[in-house]
Amino acid sequence: MSLPEQLLLSDLLRRRVRCDRGLERGAGLRVWMHPPVHRVLGWVTRPSAFGNRRLVWRLDQLRALLELEALVKGDPAETDQDTIERLPTLIEASLLDARREPIGTLADAAIELRTGRIRHYLVSRSDPRLPGSSRWRLSPERIVDQQPGLVFTALQGLDDLPLARASVRQEFLRRSRRWRDQVQEETSRLRDQFQEAGDRLEGRVEGWLEEPPWEAAAEPRRDWGPPQDPPPDDGEDPEPWDDHWGVEPSEQESPPSWMAQPRARRRRHQPDPDGDPWI
Repeated sequence: MSLPEQLLLSDLLRRRVRCDRGLERGAGLRVWMHPPVHRVLGWVTRPSAFGNRRLVWRLDQLRALLELEALVKGDPAETDQDTIERLPTLIEASLLDARREPIGTLADAAIELRTGRIRHYLVSRSDPRLPGSSRWRLSPERIVDQQPGLVFTALQGLDDLPLARASVRQEFLRRSRRWRDQVQEETSRLRDQFQEAGDRLEGRVEGWLEEPPWEAAAEPRRDWGPPQDPPPDDGEDPEPWDDHWGVEPSEQESPPSWMAQPRARRRRHQPDPDGDPWI
């Protein structure tokens, strides 16, 4: 199995070391590094739960990485716990800002397996042993000074560093901030659209008000003078329907008086056919 180009130091220390003779040499315990140049030289394992014996492995002895094991070649250097504790390291050192106040802890580092150079450190705000906590990426160029257990920077806060891994709380805050920014952008866009539509409507209304008033349509003239007399009769005979439609009822010719009398009286006035017509 080929080695990756880059590996987190925590992934190396959590694997148990197995040598080329097939012997298990214990899990990783501590990193061996040279802090002034930010370079990892190797790591230390604890072969037994009892005793003060420690094994130091060089980084170039690493040959392969399995899921739970790290395969090495060659023999380690033996030492004790007191010597290991005197090795300089920046892991678990306190990170100070520009005001010399602690803002986090160096919890991990990303290293190049071929050269051992540290590309960047991972900073934790709280206890780095807590699972799921956030990690910020700190490049070695941003470190101003260092002392045993202290790392000085010119940062104003962890927000000046890029976020490498977000916790559940940090991820929720980041997404909430992104949603809030999207809502603000959408609200601003809608406000601009409404403002533009209002300006166009106002311009149209002003144009309508500045135009001359519409001229009223010409209405037919009405003659409210006195009625004219009907034209004089020229002596011609009226039409047959004039008696009913052109003449008022009061002006029509009244029937004979004997037609208005009762039927019995009209019989007495009728002449007897058998009698003398001259009587």
